[in-house]
Amino acid sequence: MTRIDDAMKTKFANDKHRFAANVVYTSNWIKNQFYEFIKPFGLSSQQFNILRILRGANDWVSMNDIKNRMVEKSPNATRLCDKLIEKKLIERKRNSRDRRLVFLKISKQGLQLLKEIDEHDDGSHMSFFNNISDEEAKIVSQILDKIRS
Repeated sequence: MTRIDDAMKTKFANDKHRFAANVVYTSNWIKNQFYEFIKPFGLSSQQFNILRILRGANDWVSMNDIKNRMVEKSPNATRLCDKLIEKKLIERKRNSRDRRLVFLKISKQGLQLLKEIDEHDDGSHMSFFNNISDEEAKIVSQILDKIRS
């Protein structure tokens, strides 16, 4: 196990500073692991997140709702969705009374791509979580929730 001090080749002022750096460093490390998994499917992690939101909704969802549900909030969600529309993975419609209101829905091609990703997902890109117990995962999750409260 590589300690954050060694990975970053630094000394921290205190344990809370070490903890903050460790959370950010580990978050980026996990994102990179996931990016390597999703890369062969031609999606960014944010595009994947949008597809998952739309699959879960199983109906038309407003752009604002998508932005609110995203794991990684993105100011360019519209551009991300435009790319998914170009790939024919989602569909868009506008409200007839207020054209500023945009609704999105996953397409059959989008559902098929997610099915392919699910079938390819053997969990190996997340195997690092095997190093922690369910109880440890619960404790860390509670700590992270506490930070945001």
